[in-house]
Amino acid sequence: MTRVKRGTTALKRRRNVLADVKGYRFGRSKKEIQAKEAIAHAGAYAFAHRRDKKNVFRRLFTVKMNAALRPLGFSYSKFIDALKKKNIIIDRKIMADLAEHNPKTFANIVNEVKG
Repeated sequence: MTRVKRGTTALKRRRNVLADVKGYRFGRSKKEIQAKEAIAHAGAYAFAHRRDKKNVFRRLFTVKMNAALRPLGFSYSKFIDALKKKNIIIDRKIMADLAEHNPKTFANIVNEVKG
């Protein structure tokens, strides 16, 4: 059986691992074992935080809407309740965008719910 030298394969693997951790701090960007561990953790955090991001944005939508509703004499929870009772279906992302960028349109929707 012929002899197989693995130097180039190992070097390529090491180069790819260190390329993935470029910009990391301390030994995690220089040492292969620490770099592999950093990559594994980074992947786990990225997976978890993609899901967390959805919760963060939903909370942001609530804050934006509540800030726009207070001067109009509504709280967020009472407004959502009134929307459901009137069977008006607009998602919170759109409502928050209207509250921030088109306050007049948002006020019209609030008046529709009040009336």
